[in-house]
This record gives sequence, C-alpha cells and structure tokens, in this order.
Amino acid sequence: MQRRAFFASGAAAVATLAAGPLRAEPLPRAKIALGNETFLGEAWRELRGRGVGVITNQTGVTSRLESIVDAIRRNRAIRLRAIYAPEHGFRGDRTAGAYVPSYTDPETRLPVYSLYGPTRHPSPAMLEGVDVLLFDIQDVGSRAYTFISTMAYAMQTAAAHDREFWVLDRPNPVGSAVEGPVLEPHDASFIGLYPIAMRHGMTIGELARMFNEHFGIGAKLRVIPMHGYTREMIWPDTGLQWVQSSPNIPTWETCFPYLCTGLIDNANVNNGVGTTLPFFYAGMAGLDAQALAERLNARDLPGVYFRPSSWSPIAGFWKDKELSGVELAIFEYRRFAAIRTAVEILVAVREIAPHVIRVKEPASLDRDWGTDKLRTGLLRGESADAILASLDASLPAFRTLRERFLLY
Repeated sequence: MQRRAFFASGAAAVATLAAGPLRAEPLPRAKIALGNETFLGEAWRELRGRGVGVITNQTGVTSRLESIVDAIRRNRAIRLRAIYAPEHGFRGDRTAGAYVPSYTDPETRLPVYSLYGPTRHPSPAMLEGVDVLLFDIQDVGSRAYTFISTMAYAMQTAAAHDREFWVLDRPNPVGSAVEGPVLEPHDASFIGLYPIAMRHGMTIGELARMFNEHFGIGAKLRVIPMHGYTREMIWPDTGLQWVQSSPNIPTWETCFPYLCTGLIDNANVNNGVGTTLPFFYAGMAGLDAQALAERLNARDLPGVYFRPSSWSPIAGFWKDKELSGVELAIFEYRRFAAIRTAVEILVAVREIAPHVIRVKEPASLDRDWGTDKLRTGLLRGESADAILASLDASLPAFRTLRERFLLY
C-alpha cells in the first residue's frame, strides 16, 4: 500500500511537470531604484528619435536582472545603434587583460565595438549614427579597476565629437569609506588615470562628475541618479543581486579583499587568484603560515582574522605551486580597512621572511599603488604605521575635493 501510494504521488508530480513550465520564485524586491530604472521609466523620453549607444557589460542589468540592452530594445521609441564593450567583453567572458574583439552580437544583431582592443577610445566610425552614449557598468569601488578608465576615455571622446554622455548611476559596493593613497600623476595608467584615492568612496556617477569638471574633460554630461540609495550602504544593504563583474570578482564580498590583496602580487606575494577564493589569500611557497597569521592577528586589524592556510592555484603564474600563508576571514565588512591591511601583510611577510619581498618590476608595483611610497618604504624597512602615514598624507585634500561632487 505504501509503495503504491509512493508511485501514485510520483506519477502525479510528473503529470504536474508535464502540464506546463515551472515558474521561478520572484526575486526579492530591491531597496533602491538604479539609475537605469530611472532612465527606463522617465528620462528615456528625452532621447526619442535620437541615436543611442550603450557602454555596458553583463553587470548592466536592472534590479530584476534584465539587461539594459534588452530593456532598451523593448522600447521601440529608442533608436539603439551600438554596444561598446570594456575589458572582459560585453558578456563578461574574457579573462583579465585578454584582447576583446569587435563583432556583431548574434542575439541583438547590433555591432559590439571593443574598448579593450585596438583602441580604448570610441573612434569616429564607432560613433556613426550615435547622438548619446549611455554608460551602465557596475564598479567595484577601487581606483585600480579599468571600468572607470573606460568611462573617462569615452567621456573624452564624447566631448571631442560633441556627443552627450549619460551615466546611469549604480551603488559603490564597498560603501563611502575613503582610503589612500591618492594617485600621483607620474604613475597614471589605464588602471588609474586621475589623482583620486585608491578607495574613493564614490559612485560611478559621482566619479564622472569629478572627472568631467575637476579634471577638465568637459563633456555634455548627465548623471541619472538612483533613488533610495544612501552613502552608508554597502552592497547587501541595497537588496540587489550581485552579477560577477569580472572573472576574479564573483561575489560582492570579493570587492573588499580586492582593494587589499589586489595590490600585493607585484611584490611577489600571491593573492589567491587562480583559486576558488580570489583575493582572500596572501602568501607564497615555503612561507611559515602560522608565524604570519600570529603576527598579523597580533596587529588587531579591524574586521578581519587571519587563518593559517595552504593552497595551489589552478591557473595563472602560480599554477600548481604549493603555497602557504593566510586566508583573510573578513567578519565585519564595514570596518575592514583594506589598504591598511595590505600594508600590514607586506610588512609582516618582510619581517618573517625578508628574502620573500622582491620587486622585479618597480614600475608595475608603483602603477598598482599609484605612487612609489609603498615600494620605497617597504624596501627601506619602514614600519606599517610609517608607510601608512606617507600614503595617507594627501587624503584630507581629496576628501575636501570629493564633497563637491557627491549626489547622495
């Protein structure tokens, strides 16, 4: 009897499945409205009859996870002419630093122009038929990330060719905290164009305002703001779903250690890239993991505990090497001091294994940090506190400057 009842209930379940498609449980409602949702609801009307190009990638979605490209295409009154792709590509399927080609997207039949290939500025040919460029990409809150440089270059091109530039604003996932160093102009590069703090505490729309006015781009800029967003929010406070912003930033949590260990690999310290926990590790081959963990935990750094650990990356420069060091267990993201923690890690490694810290390419380390103060202080044997004091010296001026451009 029990067996017959079991098979009967199973058959009923199969019949239910065959009766129609399954419905997904609806996403929880977000606590804020993104800039792209403000645009789709109201501001788009000003673009009626004008050609539009969208600079975006897989992160350019609404709070319901609909692509901004698909949402615009549903509105027949908007003349969408082209898509422009940053590093990692329109679909986010390219590895860090990999060439991004231009092509025709098979789903939308629109041209996808690469801004991480032969050129990083839209060319005049790429702008044909385009009157307004929209920018909708999720940033991670670090100066050392190419998406904000792509935005700046596109703004420069828009200014040069008399196109409007609209930024559909998005949250800063790591909040409003500011940490140094401020980039020094001689160390400017594609991972840091302008003298802003490493952890700038600004939204992408606020950065666009600063780039445009203070750093003299002079584009016809419009920022479409979010609604319900406050400066104190970090990502989970928004109620939004995270979309992997690049192959090594799979979760919102990863944005925090990226600001930290993302700065140490050019000092010969592995940061876990090539593992399932990118940026949550710090170490190298033969390092005394227990000694490093004890030294770092003795520093009582806010919001983080260091666990002795071993790992072996499956890709990259460190592939298949047996490494040891610490895992960063960040237990209070709001208090986590990313830049300070990076300096403390490098100083601790130098103290327990002086031979480990090597700077084969000084320009690369200086480019990452936007200054030579970290490198010179580390090699001179300065304490973490002394290095941090030199890195933070220009933060007061930056904080004063950014107040002019804050929207929330």
